[in-house]
Amino acid sequence: MRERSFLTGVVDVDLHTTLLLLAGLLIVVSLIQPLATRLRLSSSVLLAAVGIAIGASSTFLLNTTLTNRFDELAKAIVDFPIHSEAFLYIFLPLLLFQTALTIEVQRIVEDAAPILLLAVVAVLVATVVIGAALAPIAGVPLVACLMLGSIVATTDPVAVIGIFRDVGAPARLSRLVEGESLLNDAAAITLFVLLLDLLVGGHQIHAGAAALAFVRNFIGGIVAGYIGARLIVSLLPWLADLRLAQVTLTLALPYLVYILGERMFHVSGVVAAVTAGLVMTAIGQPRFAPDDWHFMQDVWEQLAFWASSLIFILASLLAPRMLMNVGWHDLLLLGVLVTAALAARALVLFGLLPLLTWLRLSQNVDNRFKTVIVWGGLRGAVTLALALSVTENPAIKPEIQRFVAVLATGFVLFTLLINGTTLRLLIRLLRLDRLSPLDRALRDQVLALSRGKVADAAQKIGVSYNFPDNLVTDVTKSYAASMSARSASEAAETAIEAYGEQAQLLLGLVALANHERDLVRRHFAERSISGSIVEQMLANVGRIVDRTRAGGQAEYMRAAQRMIDFSKRFRFAHFLHRRFGIDGPLVDSLADRFESLLVNGIVLVELAPYVDEKLAPLLGERVTPLLHEIIRQRQELTGVALEALREQYPSYALLLERRFLNRVVLRREDREYRSLFEEGVIGPELYNSLRRELEAARELVDLRPRLDLGLETRDLIAKVPMFASFTAEQLDKVARLLRPRIALPKETLIKEGDRADAMYFISSGEVEVFAAGRIIKLGRGDFFGEMALVSGKRRQADCTAISYCQLLVLEDDDFKRLCKNNPAIKALIDQASDARFDMNRRAAAAK
Repeated sequence: MRERSFLTGVVDVDLHTTLLLLAGLLIVVSLIQPLATRLRLSSSVLLAAVGIAIGASSTFLLNTTLTNRFDELAKAIVDFPIHSEAFLYIFLPLLLFQTALTIEVQRIVEDAAPILLLAVVAVLVATVVIGAALAPIAGVPLVACLMLGSIVATTDPVAVIGIFRDVGAPARLSRLVEGESLLNDAAAITLFVLLLDLLVGGHQIHAGAAALAFVRNFIGGIVAGYIGARLIVSLLPWLADLRLAQVTLTLALPYLVYILGERMFHVSGVVAAVTAGLVMTAIGQPRFAPDDWHFMQDVWEQLAFWASSLIFILASLLAPRMLMNVGWHDLLLLGVLVTAALAARALVLFGLLPLLTWLRLSQNVDNRFKTVIVWGGLRGAVTLALALSVTENPAIKPEIQRFVAVLATGFVLFTLLINGTTLRLLIRLLRLDRLSPLDRALRDQVLALSRGKVADAAQKIGVSYNFPDNLVTDVTKSYAASMSARSASEAAETAIEAYGEQAQLLLGLVALANHERDLVRRHFAERSISGSIVEQMLANVGRIVDRTRAGGQAEYMRAAQRMIDFSKRFRFAHFLHRRFGIDGPLVDSLADRFESLLVNGIVLVELAPYVDEKLAPLLGERVTPLLHEIIRQRQELTGVALEALREQYPSYALLLERRFLNRVVLRREDREYRSLFEEGVIGPELYNSLRRELEAARELVDLRPRLDLGLETRDLIAKVPMFASFTAEQLDKVARLLRPRIALPKETLIKEGDRADAMYFISSGEVEVFAAGRIIKLGRGDFFGEMALVSGKRRQADCTAISYCQLLVLEDDDFKRLCKNNPAIKALIDQASDARFDMNRRAAAAK
């Protein structure tokens, strides 16, 4: 029975045979994993080797005259219905999206400059260098050589990251390679499509037009991916606690943006899929319940494992077919291709990357890292899929098809079988798999402390279960008696003497920051903080880790101060409020700031015991007080910022604290019910009933109370004594002239020398005026800024908000109108203005 293949839509292979072969390949994929571990090889390299072996043996059995017993099976493998579009439309969006989901966007942003250089500039350089090297000797047009360069510019990180993980390579090296591969495919495929159109259309290469088309496709893909992800994220609240539906929605996302981007909008679908994944990671996570987010990541990890494994082995099946009739000239071209690709990669890393460091756009990248990245640029299934698409295109001449197929396949095999098998050795030769001296000292301290605790625990277990004394002694004898908390403390002091107190302090600060991140995640997992702030809090803590590693204590405190400062988003919201009277973004930003400061203060309180319990035995008595002092300084910074908000909005502060406590209580209640259910004390019916009641209560608590800015003009006017005697009609007239405004702590309201355009009434808060060498504090009921309006001169003082202030702003024209219609107010303002003029005159005379 012949049926339509679900992969190609072509009636040529029995569907049952296709499914049977896929099942067999999945079995092969599963069995290769333990074999790769035992042989200490990357599973990707082994999958490629097995795929090539299966493809080669099937081709041999199909064409040999020795036997025809296996012809049907061999033909099914050789004619397996997998075409380039299956790779590009089934597997690629899934793999790109999953890789983006696993990346910490903030950490990638920190290394944005070198990653963009490796991902975009390196692709362009590799394409040009390879094309220029091959064009004189290949016998095909230059555009075909450039197209081959773009095909082999795609890198595959799976094997490399696996090797990095096995040998314990530095985290930043893995981050650079992951970030590069994520955007590298996007840039390379976008360039490939552009060059393919030039080759098929027979057009001349115009650098300006080509560059414009490349930028349009790239930016268009970013826009398509961002919009698609935002739309999908907006649907997530409708699927709260429906994890299967949420995962299904995320599965649809990469295919939607990829196919619509390619087919409808004619932009890069690869860029769209990558962008969608990054946006989902950055803003989608807070929309998930913590357990649902982890579930979604687990499902995607499984999908990516299947896809990456199948794409490697299926692409490798094609290798023998694409290497038919290889000659000596092909080997020469392959040698040139390998040399040019390595040279181009080295040129970018050793030539262009140092410029970024010199321009202070990037931290310095170790030359050993650069060497590993040059040699670790493995190519894989995407390269083979692009080459296969060329061989399937009838508009391309056969000699060009063969040129691309042979060299692309040969290059993939070289990188997998040569680079891939020697990369581990290179990392060891460069000593990147070894701990630094300081880390080794820390390792000794950890062993000293941990082994002592393990030995004590083993001794107690032996006594509890009445095991023979000689058995317990035999088990614990490997843990030397010297491995105790006391020897750990001695090791800490020795490390301080050997590497300096600052080195130990650096270790402590990094450990503190990492634990702070864990605490934030724990609070989010326990649903005691809102999803709307957790992403920013995690990004802030991630920045502390990175900056501390780069600059020690000074950078730690600078990054901690940045957590307290007003963010760019907050300042933009305040700008909208100040300039256009748009209050919505400021309300949300103030509420977010309120909650994040509250949670930050709680987390800092939880850090102190961690120092005593975990870090003190490792780092010694000299470093521990320094860590406590740093935590105290951060608590003070956070407390001052939070208290400024409390003073302005005391009732809202109580609402947030009540909400936090209620969420913690509900989480504890949930744990208690779960524990009783798992222990069999209560049955499923009662447990489900209790859970429903709990969820109903949680829905009410999860709703964050709305912050009232308190900017109702009539209410603010009533707080100003000057207007206390006004009738309701007079208050209405004044209200139409005054504009309410929130001022932030340390915000400059008036600057000396500026043109006078308004005066201000203080409804609440405090303002500091610096005039004629004197500092004057103004509070509720006071006004300022009127002197320049009365005199017609420029400002004579600086005015700065001390705290959050509710102000009423009176513009120049409205000031004149108010004074004209209200002689009593004009008299008060003139009186205050004359007094301030006299004071300034006396201060100037005293000087």
